[in-house]
Amino acid sequence: MVVRSTLVMVPVLATTKEGNVIFNLTADDFLLTDNGVPQNVSIEEDTDSQPLALAIVVETGGADARHLIDYQGLDSILDALIGNVEHQVAVISFDSAPHLIVPFTSRTEDASHGLANLSEGDHGAAILDAVGFAVGQLRAQPPRYRRTILLLSETIDQGSRTTLNDALRLVSDTNTTIYSFGFSSTRSAVSHEASKVSSKDPGPEHGCLSRAGADSEYEGHYSKQVLDCISQLAPPLRLVTMTFLTARNALRTNTAESIAELTGGEFRRFHDAKDLKTDLFAVSNDVPNYYVISFRPAEPTPGLHALHVVVKKRPQFVVKSRRQYWIDDTQR
Repeated sequence: MVVRSTLVMVPVLATTKEGNVIFNLTADDFLLTDNGVPQNVSIEEDTDSQPLALAIVVETGGADARHLIDYQGLDSILDALIGNVEHQVAVISFDSAPHLIVPFTSRTEDASHGLANLSEGDHGAAILDAVGFAVGQLRAQPPRYRRTILLLSETIDQGSRTTLNDALRLVSDTNTTIYSFGFSSTRSAVSHEASKVSSKDPGPEHGCLSRAGADSEYEGHYSKQVLDCISQLAPPLRLVTMTFLTARNALRTNTAESIAELTGGEFRRFHDAKDLKTDLFAVSNDVPNYYVISFRPAEPTPGLHALHVVVKKRPQFVVKSRRQYWIDDTQR
């Protein structure tokens, strides 16, 4: 088998506790660990001038019908988000399934027109299915393009067929950042979906996280089984397992927010068109201030990798960054 080197891209935003952006940091200022192991990192220069592929993923089903009017008149905001770079923009709507409304085009006005003329969908809100569809569309774009998803949705997934494990792989794509703008799901939807999804995706069959074949002492006490299992693992595996379980649970309980945070993007809540436009402008101002750290894993083992980034000797700085990535067997 030919071994291919994996380049991992990690967007990082460093601020003071008051929210002021920290400028002029170098690669030597950052400490990045992959599964607890420090890595040799570089800072990618002038990333905000690179071509951009942007997939706008917008919910039209579920609780979103009342927000469709909020997506009108976003022309100037999309221009601000994209910046003055070569770009391709697509619009994907979703209810119980994703739908390609505007295929990738360099005409931003076509995307804003598509957003302004969306039709109400069914009662579904399959966020994970829609994000998976968008990731697939983005992968067809030239490799030199940065890949970004703008997600406009309620907070909780309703009706996706994508499992939490598969969703975690999708959002762990090493070169896609997700910015999510969410409105609250209905209370009944939250309780229903949380209870329905919580039993999905047990650990690997016959592994210590598996429900099947577990010791009788764990019957009805799966959380105790998980804790006991983790305590048996070596420190690097324990870190990865905790990262995996935490991330998967976050996808279940607050889908829109966790999707953004796991990729190093941002999540903001909105109530109406004014909120949305204000938050979109705020994010457009943040995007050029992200550092993009890159590294080639010292141990590119398949599976989930836990990432942690800090600014050396500056514990008071607030760092927002990608938390994990996934390596498939085919990437080795």
